[in-house]
Amino acid sequence: METQESQRVEFTPEAAALVRKLRERHGPLMFHQSGGCCDGSAPMCYPEGEFRTGGSDVLLAELAVDGVPEPVGFWMSKSQFEVWSHTRLIVDVVPGRGSGFSLEAPEGVRFLIRSRVIGS
Repeated sequence: METQESQRVEFTPEAAALVRKLRERHGPLMFHQSGGCCDGSAPMCYPEGEFRTGGSDVLLAELAVDGVPEPVGFWMSKSQFEVWSHTRLIVDVVPGRGSGFSLEAPEGVRFLIRSRVIGS
């Protein structure tokens, strides 16, 4: 579920269910969209504040998820945002092994991004 003010990022129902599960185990959460390297362009999930953001990052959304008491921030580097600025990011979850740094890694699933051009 996404907030009304943000149409840039949304969770699929499956991703929202995993966010609820991870929130119960780890407390408040945040996402940072990876720019490549080890995990390609995987969205990485961390305990809120564990991944340091700064002036080179953009907060794309603060997503409301049913059953999660606080919004879940979704961040991306400014340089990557320039490339993705015309798209809506849809956070989904699929079977497979994600990064050892992202909280879902031990679950046997991984978050991934599906995208749609804004306006379609």
